[in-house]
This record gives sequence, C-alpha cells and structure tokens, in this order.
Amino acid sequence: MAGWRAGHPRRVSGRIAGAVTGPVTGPVTALLLAVLLALPGAGALAQGTVAQGTAEQETVAAADSPQAPAVEKTLTAPLNQDPYYTAWLETAQRAEDAIDANRASNAALEELRAQLVTYRQTFLDSRDHNSSRIGTLKSQLSALGEAPADGVAEPADIAALRDRLTVQLRDLQVPAVVAQEAYSRADGLISELDRIVRERQTRQLLSRGETPLNPAGWTTALRDLTVLLRDISNETVSSWRAARDLNRLRDNAPLILLFTIAGLILLARGRTWAERAGGYLRGLGRRGTGVWRFIVSLGRIGMPLVGLYLITRAVNASEAIGLRGTLFLNELPLWGMIILGFLWLGDRLYSKRDQDAQIPLPASARAAARRNLLYVALLLVLYRTIALIETVQTISEASRAVLVFPVILAASVVLMRLRRIILIEDPDSEAMPAGMRRMAPALRGLSLVVAGAAPLLAAAGYQILAEAIVFPAMLTLAVLCVVLVLQRFVSDVYAWISGVGEAVEVSIVPVLAGFALSVLALPVLALIWGARVADMTELWARFLAGFNVGDTNISPTDFLTFAAIFGIGYAATRAFQGALSSSLLPRTGLDAGGQNAVVSGTGYVGILLSALVAITSAGIDLSSLAIVAGALSVGIGFGLQNIVSNFVSGIILLIERPISEGDWIEVNGQMGYVRDISVRSTRIETFDRTDVIVPNADLVSGMVTNYTRGNTVGRAIVPVGVAYGTDTRRVETILREIANAHPMVLANPAPNVVFRGFGADSLDFEIRAILRDVNWMLSVKSDMNHEIAKRFAEAGIEIPFAQRDIWLRNPEVLRPGDKGPVDTGNGAPGAPRQDHDVDG
Repeated sequence: MAGWRAGHPRRVSGRIAGAVTGPVTGPVTALLLAVLLALPGAGALAQGTVAQGTAEQETVAAADSPQAPAVEKTLTAPLNQDPYYTAWLETAQRAEDAIDANRASNAALEELRAQLVTYRQTFLDSRDHNSSRIGTLKSQLSALGEAPADGVAEPADIAALRDRLTVQLRDLQVPAVVAQEAYSRADGLISELDRIVRERQTRQLLSRGETPLNPAGWTTALRDLTVLLRDISNETVSSWRAARDLNRLRDNAPLILLFTIAGLILLARGRTWAERAGGYLRGLGRRGTGVWRFIVSLGRIGMPLVGLYLITRAVNASEAIGLRGTLFLNELPLWGMIILGFLWLGDRLYSKRDQDAQIPLPASARAAARRNLLYVALLLVLYRTIALIETVQTISEASRAVLVFPVILAASVVLMRLRRIILIEDPDSEAMPAGMRRMAPALRGLSLVVAGAAPLLAAAGYQILAEAIVFPAMLTLAVLCVVLVLQRFVSDVYAWISGVGEAVEVSIVPVLAGFALSVLALPVLALIWGARVADMTELWARFLAGFNVGDTNISPTDFLTFAAIFGIGYAATRAFQGALSSSLLPRTGLDAGGQNAVVSGTGYVGILLSALVAITSAGIDLSSLAIVAGALSVGIGFGLQNIVSNFVSGIILLIERPISEGDWIEVNGQMGYVRDISVRSTRIETFDRTDVIVPNADLVSGMVTNYTRGNTVGRAIVPVGVAYGTDTRRVETILREIANAHPMVLANPAPNVVFRGFGADSLDFEIRAILRDVNWMLSVKSDMNHEIAKRFAEAGIEIPFAQRDIWLRNPEVLRPGDKGPVDTGNGAPGAPRQDHDVDG
C-alpha cells in the first residue's frame, strides 16, 4: 500500500469497502437493480450530467506531499528527475483530491479516469521490462551459493562479485517495484472513480421528477416548443438574408445544385437501381442467391441514405439556416439511418415473398410486423429529437416530462403489438429459427414487463427510469434481429463458397456463426442498457491482464501462445507419425504390431513434448500449480483409478506387445481380430463384423488367448466317425492322404491321424494337422470334410448316425373306436409305456 498517501486511513478503508460492496441506494432498488443494473454503469441512458462544482474545484493541483510514506520516497528517489513520473504523481494527487471532494462533474471524472488508464497501462508494460536481466542476475547469485553466516569469512573475489551482482539486481528491481506500486495505485483510483460515477447514475436513475399528468406542465411544454420554433424561424430568416446579401448563395450555387440533384436522384431511383443490380447479379448464376439478395438489400437502403446526406450537405453549403436549424439538419442522416435500418430489418425478417421470409408468419402478420418495426424507428427518432431540443434550448423538467411521456406510451403499445404478432403466433414452429424459439419465452416476458411498467413509472414521475427500460428494450429486439439476419447471411456465404446448397441447414457453420455473433452482440447490449464505454474498456483491460494461478499470471496472450505452439507441435507430430507409418517403418523388419507400437509411442512422446514446450514458451510456471496437482492426484486416486489403470495398461500393451493389431485373440468369451489399440481400450472386430471395446486392464490382468502371437501357424482338428466293423487301418490311410493333399497343411511336422476310441455309435478318428496360416482354419476344415465324404463313399465306408426304435406294449389303444383303459405298466391306467432300443 505504498502508493496510498499517509494521513488518510479513512480513504483506504472507504475505497476498499466501496469496491467490494458497491452502492446502497434505497429500499426500493433491490428488484430494479437486479434487473436493470446488473451491468456496471447501468442507467447511463438518463440524459444530462450532475454538475457539482466548477472547473477550479475539479482540478486541484498538488505537489508531492511531505506526508508521503518513507518507503515511497525511497522507491521514487531514482525517479525524482523523471518528468513522466512527476506528472503521474500530480495526476494521482488530483484524482485523490477529486475523490475526497466528490464535487467534480461526471465529465471531469471521466477525463481524469482516461488519464489514469493511460498511466496504468504504461506501468503494466514496465513491470516486466528488465525481467530477463533480473532472471540472469538471480541465476548468477544462485551459482555463488548461500551467503556465509555472520562471522564466517568468504573469499574476497567471491564477496566482491556477490556485492556487485546484488547492487545490479537491486538497481534493476527498483523500477519494477515502483511500476507495480504505481499500477496498484492507478488501478485503485480508477475503481473509486467508477464507483462514484455509478452511484451518481443510480441516484439519477431512481430520482423522482415532475409527473406528465399535471396540466400545468402541458402549457409550459407548449410555450417552450413555441419559443423554440420561433427562435429557429428567426435564425433561419436572418441567415437567409445574410447569405443572400453576402452572395454566399451565388458563390456556392454549383456545389449546392450538384449535391441537391444527386441527392434527389438517389432518393428517387436508388432502390430501383439496387433491384436492377441484384437481378443482374442473380443472372450470373443460381449459386449465391441468398448472398446477392443480402447485398441488394443493403443497396436499397444505402443509396437513399447517401442521397439524404448529399441533400443535407447542400443545405449546409447554402449557409441559409441558423445554428439551431443546422443542429437539427445534421441529425437528418442519422434519423434516415434509423428509419431505413428498421425498414431493412422488416424486409429481411418478414419479407413479402414467402421464400425470403426468415421468420415464418402468415402474410397479414408479416405486414403488421413490418409496420410495427417502422413505428419503432419513428419513436426512436422522436426520442432523439426531444434530446436534441434539450441541447439547443433550455426547457423545464415539466416540459420534458410532457414531451417524452407520449413517446413512452406509444413505445409500450408498439412493444405489446410486437409481442402479440411476432412472439406469440406459432413460436414453437419448426420452421422458426432455433435461436428465436429459445429466446421467445424470455422476450415475451421482457416485453410484457417493460410495456406494462414504463407508462406507470413515467406517470408517477420516474421519467428517467421509464426511458431507461422502454427504449433499451426496443433496441434489444433490434440487435437480436440483426444477429438473426447476419447469421443467415453467414450461412448463405458458406453455402455459396462450399457449394453444399440447402445442406448448410444441418451444418455446424450456422451454429458457430450464431454463437460468435451473440458474443459480439453482448457489448452492444451492455451499452444499450446503460453501461459506459469506460466499463467495456475496463473489462477488456482486465481480460488482457489475465488471471493468477498461484504465483503465475495467465493472460490471453499466454493462452494464444500456448495454443499456437501446441498446435504446431501436434501437427508436426502427426506428420512425423504419417511419415513413419507410410515410408520408414515398412522398410524395416518390424511386424505390423511393432510398427503400430512405434507410431503410437512417437505420438505420445510428441504430444508430451509439444505441451511442455508450449507451457515453457508461454511463461507458465508449473511449480505454482503444485497444490492443484496434488489435489488432482488425490482425485485421480479415488475417482479416476480405472481410467489411469487402463492408460497404464495401454502403455504396457504397446511396450510388451502381448497382442498386436491384426492378432486373432479370445478374451472374456469374445473372439476376433485386434483392430486398434488406443490409450484406454482396445477394439476387437468379431467374425460377425461387430466391434467389441475391451478395457486395456482386462487384456493385461486377465486371461487372453492369442491364436496368431508371433506367427500364423496353428493346428486344425477334424473329427470323423465310421461304423463298427470298418477296417480302421484303411480309414487311417485315407484320412492321412486327405490331410497331406491339402495345400495349407505343413509337411513338417507331418499331419497325424488319431484313433480316439469306441464311441456309442461309431469308431472315432481325428485328423490333426498344422496349418501354415491358422486364419484359414474354417476353410481347411470344410475342404477336408468334403474330401472325407467323397473318399468314404468311393471306398464304401459308412459314416453312422444314431437310430432309435420305439416299442409300444399295448398298441391296441391306438385303434379307432377303442376307448378301453391303457396299461401304463406301472399300475396306473391311461399312460402308455415306451421302451427305447438303440441300434448302433
């Protein structure tokens, strides 16, 4: 706290408390602040400023006070001759005096705040100016080791070197310490100025003024308007006579004539020319129709707007109107922009052509929606006109209340009509944009609350509060409509460039475009609802400053640096893996499983190195994350142990390679080929062409049968039975010939024929042969069975099958018409007895 001046302990505590708790403005503000003042500086739409004091009271000059702390004097001693630092001290002193006095106007406070922001940014940039050299000096001091204890002698050369390095380090650290102190002081002063401005705006927003229902205010408003019109008329007549007498009209006649003719032509023919240009562009090809329509729509409002501006310039060039008339005339292009802009929104959202309407409504509802958007534009123009009247002529508070109240009432009616026409009629239609369907409930509620509350507040005298909710609500609807239109335009551009046509509706591009446009619209909405530009710049400065994790500051620049370097490393790793798998490894003697292990291991190492290099380049100190890493390890130990176990098992599988890609394995009753070994699991393709995902831990700790581990050689067993009485040696000879004749059977070791024994129905034999490729086992068995059937038929050898004879003790019960009792053989009538005889 060296930057705070001594002798003002109340100021320190008050500033900290104000920055933490914010203002408390009365018992009726809790609900209103929750809705309207969520953003810093809400209520800035209220017109006027709070003038409290003269310019002499606002800028109190102060030299360096003798009450400053000694530590500040010590730190700033090397900078006493620096003009920039001296100017900073004077500015900081003026800011503290203005805060203590609390009499300066908002405009003066904003100007003082802008100066403080400039100083703060300078000090922020200066904090790390000598960081590299400071780090080098600290490394040199660390290399010298710990300083000896008191009374312990140190070699003279080392002591001299240590003293010299210490002095250099101290000299380099002083500017950084001073910059940090000045940065903290400037940041605190900026926060205090913002708090004062917010409190004033809040008080002004919630202040109660004259009610427009008082008839006395009507006559006052009529008198003020009459005076204004008379003054404008008198000024115009005087200016016209002066321009005529001084020959200014004749001197500027060519320019006036040129601007007037060009402006009138653009006003009359601009929209027609834009339509013709659109027809020509659409004639070039059917692709990009939506893009051309958007460009043509801009031309339809752009050309008349240029014409309106030229006419304004022509009238200004004549110098035939007075000062007040000029101020109103200069507003004409802005009024035209508002009206033409809302007409453009209505045409884009609720077009007369069904195929061009972005929000699907019946034709009558679309026409009503376009009319109401035009009414919104006219009301905004009227509101700006009243604000301009306050600028050019001093009017009473009662007059202003009377003038604004009809506009507020009409705005509430228009909001209710828009709510009924646009937001309620079929809001859940599938044809309506998804964003509109999601926003419809909130917009309905906002419109209802604003339209109902604004006239009541204005009638009760809370004119500024009513203005601060009704006109921002209308502008909010306009901003949301612009977002929808621009999202559609981005989708059309993507469809035009990619050639996907209507398939863009299911693409992710419109979703990403809508998200980006929504994020960009947030600052605009904040400004509409009363946030100051200074608040936006302050948030941006905080964002650029980053946040602290331990002792490490992480800023967006650091994040972008990390992302860029890691992305480059990741891409290089993938490219190197592709070169290994396609060019280098196939020329080595490694099998497919070994090649896959090398490629996967290279990927893990490359990604790890990319992350480490990116972290180091971004300046992120991992040592400060020790506590977070400790907590994370505990979480891993309890909640992620299975994932870690599978990860470690995957590493073991890649190193030990008990299984490889392409192996035929059986695990947990599932049999198939290994298709992919990843970090957490292994994918097995069964013979049914289904994928089975097996956790790596099951492959390491469980029992796995690998039929092709190391080679594809395997044994096939073909069983066969012959009838009793058959020559067994002859059967053995035939089976051996069949096995030796198959091309997949190895000659060494030779196939073997085994006489297994005497079965219940047959004499059992087996062919046991070693195949050169066990993957052909089923085909080999099928071929051998076909050959066995053929050779046994030629040799007259019978392959027996089981036979059963059924004996009935009393078959007479099966004769028709005989319903005598049935002897079951066990004394219970009615159940036949069955004896089974097996014939082998």
